[in-house]
This record gives sequence, C-alpha cells and structure tokens, in this order.
Amino acid sequence: MKEYITELSKYGITACMLIYTISSYVCFIPVKEKRKENIGLYIFQCVFLFMTQLLCFANLTVASGNYEYIFLYVFVQIFLLAIIAMVPLIYETVNRFLLNNMCMLLGTGLCIISRLSFKKSVKQYIIALASLTISLMIPYFLSRVHFLKKLTWVYGLVGFGVLSTVLLLGEITHGSKITFTMFENITFQPSEFVKIIFVFFLAGALWEKRTFDRVALTAVFAGAHVIVLVLSKDLGSALIFFVGYVFVVFTATGNILYLLLGAAGGSGAAYAAYKIFSHVQTRVLAWRDPWSHLTDESWSITQSLFAMGSGSWFGMGLLKGNPKSIPYVDQDFIFSSICEELGVIFGVCLILITLSCFINICKIAVEVKDRFYQLIVYGIGIMYIFQIFLTVGGGMNLIPLTGVTLPFISYGGSSCMTTMMMFFIVQGIYIRMQQEGGKA
Repeated sequence: MKEYITELSKYGITACMLIYTISSYVCFIPVKEKRKENIGLYIFQCVFLFMTQLLCFANLTVASGNYEYIFLYVFVQIFLLAIIAMVPLIYETVNRFLLNNMCMLLGTGLCIISRLSFKKSVKQYIIALASLTISLMIPYFLSRVHFLKKLTWVYGLVGFGVLSTVLLLGEITHGSKITFTMFENITFQPSEFVKIIFVFFLAGALWEKRTFDRVALTAVFAGAHVIVLVLSKDLGSALIFFVGYVFVVFTATGNILYLLLGAAGGSGAAYAAYKIFSHVQTRVLAWRDPWSHLTDESWSITQSLFAMGSGSWFGMGLLKGNPKSIPYVDQDFIFSSICEELGVIFGVCLILITLSCFINICKIAVEVKDRFYQLIVYGIGIMYIFQIFLTVGGGMNLIPLTGVTLPFISYGGSSCMTTMMMFFIVQGIYIRMQQEGGKA
C-alpha cells in the first residue's frame, strides 16, 4: 500500500505543478472584466499551490514513516496561508500573482530542504518567518519615505564599505571570504544584502543624468564593488553585480554600445579570472570535459548530471533518490535534487515559474513612470533571473559552476531574506504606482 501511495503521488505532484505553472502564464492574458477574472484565477492558483504542498509532504511522511513531517507541513502551510491572506489585507493593491509565485517557490524549497535535512528545514522556516516580518514593512516604508533619490552616493559608499569589511574581517567559506558569524551560530553573507543597496545606487545615479560622465563615474563605483568581490573570491556575486550594472546602464540610456562594451569587458574579466584563480580553472575543466575527471575535479557536476538523468520525467519519488551524493546539494545543486526525485517536468515547471516572476517584474517596471523606481525594479529583476541562470545552468553543465544559490529554493538564510526583501520592494513600488494612478 505504501508503494502505491508514493508511486501515485509523484504523478499527482507533477500534474498539480504543471497546472499551476500554466496558470502563472494565463494571468498575463488581458481580459475585459479584469478584476473579477483575476481574483478567480488567483484562487485557482492557490488551490493547486496547496495541493502540490499536500502531496509532497504526504509523500515524505509515508515514504519515511517519520511523522515530524506532518508538523512541519502544518507550520509551512500556516506560513504560506498567512502570506496569501494577510498581505492583500494589509496592502489591497498588492500584485497577487507575484505573491503566489513567491509562495510556491518558498514552499517547494522548504519541502526539498526538509527531505535533505529536517534540522536545516526548521532553521530555514524560522529565517523565512523573520524575513516576512521584515519585508512586510517595506511597502509601507516606500510609500512614506521620499528622500531615497538623494542618497545615491551614500548607497555606493555603504555598499563598498560593507564588502571591504568582509574582505578584511570576514570568514572563509568554501574558499571564499564571504561570511560573518554572530552569536556563535548565526552566519550571514553581507554581499546578498549589498545587492539591494547596489540596485538603489545604480537607480539613483542614472535616473536623472545619463551622460557619458555620469555613466563613467557610476562604472568606477560599480567596478570597486566587483573588484572587492573578486578579491574575496566571491566570483558568483561579482558576476551578478557586473551583469546588473551593465543591464541597468543599458536600460537607463538605451545605448546598445554600453551593452557591447559590457560584454567585451565581462569576457576579458572572465579570461583574467581563469588565468589568476586555480579554482576557476578547475571549474572550467570540469565544465569542458566532466567525464574525463569523474572522481576528482568533476565529481560534483557529474553527480548532478547523474541525478537529473536518473529522475526522468516524473522523478524517482521523494526519498527514493540519492541526492546526498552530490556535494553542497542543499545549496548549489538543489535543482538537481528536485529533478532526481520530483522529475524533469517538475524542474522545468520550476524554471518557468521563476521566469513568470521575472516577466511580472518587467511588466511592473514598464508601467512605472518614475524613472528612479523603474530602474530599481529592472535591476532587481535582472539580478534575480541571472542568479537563477547561474545556478540552474551550472548544475546542468551549461556553464561553469559559480557557487550561487537558487533563490527561495536553496538552503541559505541570507539568500532567502534578501530575495524576499527584493520581491517586497517590487511589491511596494507596484502598490505605490496603483495608489498614485500609475505615477510611482
């Protein structure tokens, strides 16, 4: 009986996820009675969101025989229900589809992390709860504060100062100096929080003046951020900051020459990093020919590819795979774990949901009239989707590994908190736009 339940549930999980994914794109189709239809679609999404969660945790409970999963399931569902019900009550004009997608990603992440380590999932849940408490204040703050445009160079100096402090005093994690530890057991990664400050700096520098001199001055500050990250050997974050800068400049100026110069500069910097850093050479070697170095340099990526291949379309079922054979699976390779046990279809749906988030963010940016806030939304969207590309692409061996997390899915408190804050910044700007008749 147990085998029948676990076997059938994986098809149900895939079906629910597929229906939810389709609905996340249906919301972009214009309708005449927009308000009424959207609320119906929103409720429809919620049904399949919670059905996916129910089937995943039921599968975990039955397969493991561990009833602790039931208690975690209850707490996670209360948390997700609180977001879905409470946020629209506090902020009536919130973008509910972006909110739903965030909940689906959070719920999936907590479920997969609990499968890998129950203790870590409890910790991640507490961090997610704290993140929501902080993030709920952001839309209110954005609607009341009107001096954010005046702090441009403060953002730049604070961001550079924080990253420099990490370079000098930070702790080494996996070969990179990227973390601080507080109260003996609370570790956080400052560069994740600096991403938000960095976006505000770029928007403040370029919303009004878009001359060559201003772009060049902005490049000096942005370059200083990237150089410090490179010296800290946090190359994944350095790449995200660089790409964020290039695309925000292009968005602000509309000059394709800046995009081409950014591509050329990025290619040169990547080649220099390859020549300077031995771990970059190792990752490139593993990317180019993983099967020739199966037991050493390529161990992580080959195990990741084996996991994806063994999962097939519908997955092996939760707790039936061997994801723990992949190093750092709960952080860098969690997408591979998802494909192994929940299937490639589920993994593709997950990518499509993140892409739906990006499209939604870009749609909001297009509608925002205030150039400062528009660039903030664009910057957040670009950094978000590029980080997903780095994580998923690295795990699939499309690109060399960069060691960055999958937002909302991977284990990591700093990543979870900053991504939620970024989503609520977008929500805050959207809410302000709705309140001011599209002039936010």
